[in-house]
Amino acid sequence: MLSKIYSASVLGLDGYGVEIEVDVVKGIPAIAVVGLPDLAVKESKDRVRSAIKNSQFTYPRGKITINLAPADIKKEGASFDLPIAIGIISATGQINSERLKEFVILGELALNGEVRRIKGVLPIALYMKNTSIKKIILPLENASEAAVVEEIEVYPVRSLSETVAFLNGEIEISPYKLDIEKLFKDSPPYDVDFSEVKGQEFVKRALEISASGYHNILMIGPPGAGKTMLAKRLPTILPEMTLEECLETTKIYSVAGLLPPNQALITQRPFRVVHHTASDIALVGGGTVPKPGEVSLAHNGVLFLDELPEFHRDALEVLRQPLEDGQITISRASRTLTFFSRFLLCATMNPCPCGYFGSSRECHCTPRKIQQYRAKISGPLLDRIDIHIEVPALKYKELLGKQEGESSSDIRKRVNRARKIQLRRFKNTKIFFNSQMNSRLIKKFCVLDEKSQELLKMAIDELGISARGYDKILKVARTIADLAGSENILPEHISEAIQYRVLDRNLWL
Repeated sequence: MLSKIYSASVLGLDGYGVEIEVDVVKGIPAIAVVGLPDLAVKESKDRVRSAIKNSQFTYPRGKITINLAPADIKKEGASFDLPIAIGIISATGQINSERLKEFVILGELALNGEVRRIKGVLPIALYMKNTSIKKIILPLENASEAAVVEEIEVYPVRSLSETVAFLNGEIEISPYKLDIEKLFKDSPPYDVDFSEVKGQEFVKRALEISASGYHNILMIGPPGAGKTMLAKRLPTILPEMTLEECLETTKIYSVAGLLPPNQALITQRPFRVVHHTASDIALVGGGTVPKPGEVSLAHNGVLFLDELPEFHRDALEVLRQPLEDGQITISRASRTLTFFSRFLLCATMNPCPCGYFGSSRECHCTPRKIQQYRAKISGPLLDRIDIHIEVPALKYKELLGKQEGESSSDIRKRVNRARKIQLRRFKNTKIFFNSQMNSRLIKKFCVLDEKSQELLKMAIDELGISARGYDKILKVARTIADLAGSENILPEHISEAIQYRVLDRNLWL
């Protein structure tokens, strides 16, 4: 007897439909899975057999053929266990096959028939919005994740026997509902705050500008100056995430299997800390079937690279495309996949190998070693970093001071005001921040008066700033003007923006 079950899977960041056909005929007992299954899918036959028997259903003795269509796309993961089991039970007449056409079914099976959590549910739920099937059966732990998509009905199950009983009409399962607004209200607070940072007011100002316009930033200073401490507090002043941003970020974490259990939506901007030993594949993603890397996991958040020159040169150079385009394209022989990677790069470095060049402590590095150390970061990569800022060592009076600095919430209010200005400015476009402006938009929104033009011309002539560096100064100046509530870019905004190009001023080299 033949049965058909509707399921789904994920390719890249997008869901797609999978039809599971199960044919049971008389013959020597055997089971074959076809349709480009990976090892996890091939092993499902053993899990399914034990789950069916331990759930007190009859397992057929004949030959079982399972086809996963479309046959030209490789199927991955254990999410097909439950639909395959339902297909076998249906093919042997133990289930009401009429109701099967109403549902997409997903779930991994334990040997005792329990249904376990899977990954990639949100992309599948979003895919179902545009299909004729609007009902999904899946593990209870994934219910809140799927229920984010209000256009579909989510039916959570705990076991194979419960699923069969529901499909046979023996029990009722109410569709799972979720309050999206409550998710944002219940978002956990950050456990760090800018008020804990003593001194470094100039650096805090640079970080505020970075957060307001989503400008990449590089902090340069000796060990112990507070670079990492400041970087960890950057997410606390970033603008609140919109629902669209939350969905994009949650899709990535869902596909990567990093979404915490029972968490429906990521409502805080990610902060990804990458160790300097990370490979280029770890950063941008990859594999036989490409998976998202750190640049994608940092989408709509912060990618933090501590001790930037210590990273492998190849790893740093692969950052150039995602920094420029906001996405990363991974090509393989069979297909090409694109992942989101619109992140704010926050990096730190020492001024020299020992870390004390230009500080009060003695530096033992030769000029050649210092030059070699700094040359590890290529010019094209530095050009893609909007703000270069020095982080000096704290003085004793600053360390001793008891007065708390400005809180993250106060800084964030100003950042949110600047973000609203940018959203109005770029309405009906795919641009969200000043840092994403192209040449046409820079020409339109960064008009300078004569005095500002003279100031910028002098800076370019004396500092040798590249064309990309010129654009970066204009973008940063536009953000400074937004923070000041100014419609026009004024000379003081240009002057401040130039100060944030330390590596262009030859004062640090």
